[in-house]
Amino acid sequence: MTATDVVWDNPTMTLTADSKKRVVLPGAAPGDVFACKQKGPELILRRVHRAVPQRKETKADILKAIRNWKSVPNIRWEELRKITREP
Repeated sequence: MTATDVVWDNPTMTLTADSKKRVVLPGAAPGDVFACKQKGPELILRRVHRAVPQRKETKADILKAIRNWKSVPNIRWEELRKITREP
């Protein structure tokens, strides 16, 4: 590609709605939120929010969270058994 080549970054597309009034948008990802504005016969969609993909927690992260959880007593199993069993 040379500097004189024209880059077509805004192609014209025709989208067709199905029987449930759904349209597939190229470039849209699951979780995207769009604002729809009607100007005469035209509809303008503007991306409002793109969901940030959450990092999957590892087993080490989950075990660390359990250890740091305030509701879990920090005592050994044998001590807990002595406290909770009737003599």
